[in-house]
Amino acid sequence: MISGISNFSGIDIPSDDVLTNCMHCGLCLPVCPTYAITGREKSSPRGRIRLIKSVAEGTLEMTDGFVDEMNFCLDCQACETACPAGVQYGSLVEAARNQIRIHGKESSSTSLLKWIFLHNVVSKKYLLKLVARILGIYQSSGMERLMKHSYVFKKLAPKLSKIQELSPRIDGRFFDDIYPEIVKPTGKPRYRVGFLSGCIMNVAFAKINEDTIKVLQHHDCEIIIPKDQVCCGSLQAHNGDFDIARTLAKKNIDVFLRSDIDVLVMNSAGCGALMKEYGHYLLDDADYADKAIIFSSKVKDISEFLYDIGLKKPEKEYKHRVSYHDACHLVHAQKISKQPRELIKSIPGIDYVELNEASWCCGSAGTYNVVRYDDSMKILDRKMENVKAAEAEYIVANNPGCLTQIAHGCTNAHVQTKVVHLATLLRDVYEL
Repeated sequence: MISGISNFSGIDIPSDDVLTNCMHCGLCLPVCPTYAITGREKSSPRGRIRLIKSVAEGTLEMTDGFVDEMNFCLDCQACETACPAGVQYGSLVEAARNQIRIHGKESSSTSLLKWIFLHNVVSKKYLLKLVARILGIYQSSGMERLMKHSYVFKKLAPKLSKIQELSPRIDGRFFDDIYPEIVKPTGKPRYRVGFLSGCIMNVAFAKINEDTIKVLQHHDCEIIIPKDQVCCGSLQAHNGDFDIARTLAKKNIDVFLRSDIDVLVMNSAGCGALMKEYGHYLLDDADYADKAIIFSSKVKDISEFLYDIGLKKPEKEYKHRVSYHDACHLVHAQKISKQPRELIKSIPGIDYVELNEASWCCGSAGTYNVVRYDDSMKILDRKMENVKAAEAEYIVANNPGCLTQIAHGCTNAHVQTKVVHLATLLRDVYEL
């Protein structure tokens, strides 16, 4: 029996009446990527909720099939946006994954990989940097290129051969090694802004972090980048390891609240979504419940923050055709859709074109495109058809996973569209 789902973060398993209404409703079906692939009821949100409820009540065993369905889900939360009853599906499936871990129902290889990468490497900055440096040497030494074209490698490890193309490019210098803890604007500061350098962002997307800092400086922000901050915990939480996620959350709460910041600006949708939910994850923690709520109230995506304070008008026109992809944990989890579009459209000279099915998942979903590569590529194929149709010079996305995944799709499809972060676009617009 799955115990504890009903009281995790105050989320209740839907009642029989709600489930009955779900069966008659079905608005979640057409927005679910996995249901679109299979057409199977069990691979839909309402089907998975029924499975979770049955296992929780003890009428269904926690079988391998149950485990597979929970992991087949992307946790994109598009169903939450579509659900008129407000069922918090994302919390349910993540709680189910947590129970799968607790009850030892994961395969030994999955458990080992999660322990190595999620519990240790990603969660511990010194280990992540060490692994990143090794990967960086592999990428820059020519070994990666050699393996990419190796017939033997493709035959012996075909899946690994494909997955390595999705590996983020390790930066020559890590972001937190470049920037000090306090970065001041050229003029008088108007806002005191905290910034999460992140885990993967810190070692593989340092340029985007730098772009973000430059744009914030341009908007009169004093930026606080604590050296003792840690990973936000999103990868761990979404993969069902709540214990380590809560430990990381407490560390970040302590670090940033003592910095006396007005707002914590995020440039990664997945990280921002999780940090806005710290209050839920620590609801039952007497020492951190109130602090977590205060912390979460300060978290804002960069598009949300810039929209609120007002975007400075660029000196020159930016004559390019630009479109926008909704990162799942921005549009569905944080309900942010209007702000980035309005910012882009406000730039003089921009030819904005709306991307068809902009909020349809690209298939990245944290580690999903690694652990379920084939399913991920099927979902990406649908996204790429819409990218091609848009014929944009730039596709903007505010999440590192989306940037890597769609860029991978563009390379494979020989599409010339460049995939960029909003901060990168704005830095180019302002010529910073």
